[in-house]
Amino acid sequence: MTLKKTVWMTAVSVLGAGFIASAAQAADELTLQLKWVTQGQFAGYYVAKDKGFYDEENLDITIKPGGPDIAPPQVIAGGGADVIIDWMPSALASREKGVPLVNIAQPFQKSGMMLTCRKETGITSPEDFRGKTLGVWFFGNEYPFLSWMSQLGIPTDGSDGGVTVLKQGFNVDPLLQKQADCISTMTYNEYWQVIDAGIPAEELVVFKYEDQGVATLEDGLYVLESSLEDPAMVDKLARFVRASMKGWAYAAENPEEAAEIVLENDATGAQTEKHQVRMVGEINKLVADSDGKLDMDAYQRTVDTLLAGGSDPVITKAPEGATSTAVTDQL
Repeated sequence: MTLKKTVWMTAVSVLGAGFIASAAQAADELTLQLKWVTQGQFAGYYVAKDKGFYDEENLDITIKPGGPDIAPPQVIAGGGADVIIDWMPSALASREKGVPLVNIAQPFQKSGMMLTCRKETGITSPEDFRGKTLGVWFFGNEYPFLSWMSQLGIPTDGSDGGVTVLKQGFNVDPLLQKQADCISTMTYNEYWQVIDAGIPAEELVVFKYEDQGVATLEDGLYVLESSLEDPAMVDKLARFVRASMKGWAYAAENPEEAAEIVLENDATGAQTEKHQVRMVGEINKLVADSDGKLDMDAYQRTVDTLLAGGSDPVITKAPEGATSTAVTDQL
């Protein structure tokens, strides 16, 4: 081999390596802010990352866990994320307050929110809430509850004929310790914590928001309006949603593996395999073969529920521009 040919092949090899390195660096970056800590509630996203579904879409996704003091709308407004997961009541309330959030996809089709009460309290219907202490989550999670109480005409200030609201931590201690007559629970999480703590189902009374006609849409994907003004960003978001929904489909078919992937990403080590497997199974019921597209009838029901609040509605007017199909139209 001549020296000239050797130099030429070396140059080609270097250029090839450089091209490969550049291609590897070319993956589009996106940061996703979760609504809560790493758990089965977000299995689809962790699965998509672990199984390479984001890689297939040339995406480099950073998943940021949430927590009790993390409000996703504040995170994205401050530039800490490109996409957030939030419940629609929180997102619409934030939008009315000036954070221009837009729903670009809706993986969760059903609500898992409930009030779980001890049967010994004598509560058998919502009217029995009067005079009782109810545990309620805040940081945007209180809006469905406040709307429900407002529609029932039940004050939430602890006055006569009303309820006393206990600002509930994200645990079930108030019910276990009898600090509250009822607490907020999700079908996939806290309800089972109560059961696992030793209170059997027959000693509980459960009020599902779905059954009460006040269910509002929960985990959706939101971006700022400005993101949708950039065609390149819209394309990136479409690839993200497509890969994420592929992750949810995989989680539905492989719940135990999905739970294992979630546990591998839980830096706290606080989750248990039993609980996460059960959570993924319950979450799959809420996703329910979703294609990621927002059901506009469900959206309107959510808006109507939030507007129906007498003198203290969650939102004061019908939102404009709060949803967009620009992303899901590309799926």
